[in-house]
Amino acid sequence: MEKKPHFVRREFPPREVSSVSLALLLAAILLLNALLYLYINKFYISLGRTETDPGLCPFGYFKLGAVKNCSPWLSCEAINREVRKLKCVGEGAVKKVFLSEWKENKVVLSQLTNSELKEDFLHGLKMLKALQSKHVVRLLGYCVQQFTILTEYHPLGSLRGLNETLHIPKYKGMNTWHRRLMLAIDYVSVIRYLHSSPLGTLVMCDSNDLDKVLSQYLLTSDFHILVNDLDALPLVNRSAGRLVKCGHRELQGEFVAPEQRWPYGEEVPFEDDLMPPYDEKTDIWKIPDVSNFFLGHVEGSDIVRLHLFDIHAACKKKDPAERPSAQEVLDTYRKVLTLLIREAAMPGTREML
Repeated sequence: MEKKPHFVRREFPPREVSSVSLALLLAAILLLNALLYLYINKFYISLGRTETDPGLCPFGYFKLGAVKNCSPWLSCEAINREVRKLKCVGEGAVKKVFLSEWKENKVVLSQLTNSELKEDFLHGLKMLKALQSKHVVRLLGYCVQQFTILTEYHPLGSLRGLNETLHIPKYKGMNTWHRRLMLAIDYVSVIRYLHSSPLGTLVMCDSNDLDKVLSQYLLTSDFHILVNDLDALPLVNRSAGRLVKCGHRELQGEFVAPEQRWPYGEEVPFEDDLMPPYDEKTDIWKIPDVSNFFLGHVEGSDIVRLHLFDIHAACKKKDPAERPSAQEVLDTYRKVLTLLIREAAMPGTREML
């Protein structure tokens, strides 16, 4: 009888294959985490979130466009001789703003319009000079005698036009949860800088409603945020018992913090002298509302809101002392960004493990 050939099928032990696969998967995850770390770190650097910037000039100097050398702030004489007004692009309670030209560069010339508010104008100039950093619009020159200030021009304008800008075909690629969260991080970074500025703890008082807040900030061409209007920026000094009040009129509405509202009810007429002062935690109260505007209604924005729910609830604590600091909010925002980028890059990783 002919014997049938006997084939022996070799099988690798399943445990050995599983171990190799698991090791390769873990190595891939570690590599991807390292790449994500470098990617996110590069993003933070590109945002210019540090207060110092190698591109900045020494105090009293600036550089514009592709020019490598720093120039001294323009004086009254230089502004009158070298700056040419093109058109009026805005007017507020304190100043009128002109798109202008200096040595083939578009610049912004601001001029006082109400002599009764010259102290506010000069305070804004003082803040602008002292706070020059990656968070603040670049000062190019000023003339105290003529109440004029010259600053860098940003064609995308204030944050009030953000949604319109994001619908322009050129910028539609920026209209993502990721880029919008980066803008919110930018905004909180500015608040953090003001609360720990070289001058001390400063409060952003021109912020009684969302539209007013957005008008105080500029959107740069590379989609970062700069604070532009510093006319109402009082100083808190707890050790000296110095708190602030944002103006001398009654503030109303849910946007302003509870401590900014008249505490004695409708039966007692408002009197500025009876209104208690407050501190920088009023800025913290407003962060969730401003960030909600930034996040918009794009795909993924609701997931971001869900991750920010706890920190935003803390920002809305009625007692200002229970609200987090701007630094704590910023740290949370950055952690959420890192987490969501990692989850977007590695979907299903937990199930694989």
